[in-house]
Amino acid sequence: MEGLYGFLTMLDSFLGGAFWFPYVLLGVGLFFTIYLKFPQIRFFKHAWQVVTGKFDKESDPGDTTHFRALTTALSGTVGTGNISGVAFAIFLGGPAALFWMWVTAFLGMTTKFVEVTLSHKYRVKTEDGTMAGGPMYYMDRRLNMKWLAVAFAIATVVSSFGTGNLPQSNGIAQSIEATFGFEPWMVGSVLGILLALVILGGIQRIAAFTARVVPVMAVIYLIGALAVIFANLENIGPSFTAVIGDAFTGSAAAGGFLGASLAYAFNRGVNRGLFSNEAGQGSAPIAHAAAKTKEPASEGMVSLLEPFIDTILICTVTGLVILSSGVWKEKHQNVFDRSDMFFVAGQYDDAKQDDVNKLYGYLNDIEGNEVEPYTGSITVVNGTAVSDGFTLLNARSVAEDVKYSVGSEDLFTGTLKIENGKPIKDNLEVSGKSLVHSAALTTIAFTRGFFGDFGQYIVSIGLMLFAFSTAIAWSYYGDRAMTYLLGPRSVMPYRVIYVAGFVWAAFSDTTLVWALSAVAIVVMTLPNLFGIMMLSKEMKETVNDYWSRQKNGK
Repeated sequence: MEGLYGFLTMLDSFLGGAFWFPYVLLGVGLFFTIYLKFPQIRFFKHAWQVVTGKFDKESDPGDTTHFRALTTALSGTVGTGNISGVAFAIFLGGPAALFWMWVTAFLGMTTKFVEVTLSHKYRVKTEDGTMAGGPMYYMDRRLNMKWLAVAFAIATVVSSFGTGNLPQSNGIAQSIEATFGFEPWMVGSVLGILLALVILGGIQRIAAFTARVVPVMAVIYLIGALAVIFANLENIGPSFTAVIGDAFTGSAAAGGFLGASLAYAFNRGVNRGLFSNEAGQGSAPIAHAAAKTKEPASEGMVSLLEPFIDTILICTVTGLVILSSGVWKEKHQNVFDRSDMFFVAGQYDDAKQDDVNKLYGYLNDIEGNEVEPYTGSITVVNGTAVSDGFTLLNARSVAEDVKYSVGSEDLFTGTLKIENGKPIKDNLEVSGKSLVHSAALTTIAFTRGFFGDFGQYIVSIGLMLFAFSTAIAWSYYGDRAMTYLLGPRSVMPYRVIYVAGFVWAAFSDTTLVWALSAVAIVVMTLPNLFGIMMLSKEMKETVNDYWSRQKNGK
């Protein structure tokens, strides 16, 4: 299992984690933005008119309305990335990461416009009478690249579990357990039943559910976020200055010695932007293919609103909550995750600039740094280390007030062996003060507003609704991919396995799944970007024809 995880991690480093991937993603978005004359600006007003039903016709082919197609696609993108993803991007890349998320979203509005239009144009009616669409259909029916379509569809099925299902369930269960104390298996079982009731009804029930839940969950989350922003209003101006200024100077430091270079912030922001709004990945076109319309470009108009709502609005609000509250630069009491924890040889203090520079070099793999991982033994008495010669780093900061326990309660006494910076005792739990990231950071930030400690419940409820709706949307993406691969009869077995996986993941380790999903996302994205570039001329003709008829009232 560890060998497979290592292989997937290595493979991802050559794909999504590679230096060239953000440039490819943004490059395609920039090309179409210029080639189509800034459609995210020109058609922005028209897009709202389409989504509100101004041009709806009941007789048009399709399974659902423009609005419900939008909320279904949004339910797939507005998820844990808006809560934990933004926090993780700022933790790794500083305030500048938010700026690059904006850039990714702005250009992604055009990318999504293109991929949805083309996918909608080549959608098909299946044997069971429902619509099926997505990049695999234009790859097959227009580009005559069935092998590419099959690869994309398989990657979509894998991503439906790795992105939309297993980690979402696991995240919900952990959040509910931490906040309300319910056992993960209980949470998984209850939500698994609810998931089954929704997705077994197909796109009609999925669209109806998301049309009600997405607006509600967005309002709840925004109310909690605005309570923090207005409570820290004096910090909003400096926060914007840091976001924009650091994007061009690369001078951000996310607390401790996290120093974010310009290239690092760029990479983190672009990758988290893709994870958040999925522009270019090819997932949203599957949902939009169900919309009732004879005009593929009109549904493309609707889709360009997604990155705007998901990233430019919701992710920005999350970022401002984290930055204005100041929690991203503070150390907080927490239980250390082994993947975030490293022992280094020597004693360092992150209040000293010279030590900060040395540790920065170590954490960012700068050639010539003198810090080395610690190997040796540590003597611990009643949970406190009494020997020296080492420094414990957690979440890229020097840990303070550290306690070592066996399990969650008994303080450890004895000798702790460390090899190459990692403790080798399996049941060891280490806690103390350090920087935090992901959902934990957003949760703490939400307590710094008018609602006080009650703000943490808003994050937990928001995380549950966001993640659950993401699981619902991705079940539809997966079942359309299965329809393409094996036909409509494969959909029900897929749904049953999907629900079973959702329940299982609530109390299981999904680390391997995340690694597999990271690879699958890129296997979806690169063929999709290649395909839409191949059809760029056709896209322009389709849009120009549609817009000409709209201006002439036809």
